Amino acid sequence: MKVVLLGYMTSGKSSVGKLLAKGLGYDFIDLDEEISTRTAMDIPTIFSEKGEIFFRKQEAQVLGDILNSSSDLVLSLGGGTPCYGNNMHLINEKTPNSFYLNLSIPSLVKRIAKEKKERPLVANIPDEELPEFVGKHLFERAPFYGMANHIIFTEKKTMEEVADELKTYLV
Repeated sequence: MKVVLLGYMTSGKSSVGKLLAKGLGYDFIDLDEEISTRTAMDIPTIFSEKGEIFFRKQEAQVLGDILNSSSDLVLSLGGGTPCYGNNMHLINEKTPNSFYLNLSIPSLVKRIAKEKKERPLVANIPDEELPEFVGKHLFERAPFYGMANHIIFTEKKTMEEVADELKTYLV
């Protein structure tokens, strides 16, 4: 079985994914970490030295490899992964267990503000402009995120509560 978690940055994909994988006895894979391992470069370096097109090609290749593997796993996607190429169609073709972790804009902004230095996409955006930036981005990505098999509203839930809720939907 493959479980795929998607959503905006800081929505809890990796934290929930690790908990869920541990509870299921599955491997956990963070797509960005897997891309970094395979290319021997971190994501900011890939973007700065190779460019976004190179990154998106690597992302689609690694995503396909993972989804075509025979392993039971929980996969955490990058925030933009569902929005490029045929990625969401491939995900939904390979598993009925795709989950959009939906968190409010104010909660996302609060989390992102704490991690701005580690997030190249927002590192140079002033804090007062973050709500508008996140809102615009979510508006653009919503059609792709909405293609997930399940939408999980995570507001005011602990990571453990979200992981437990996900388990109830697994087929």
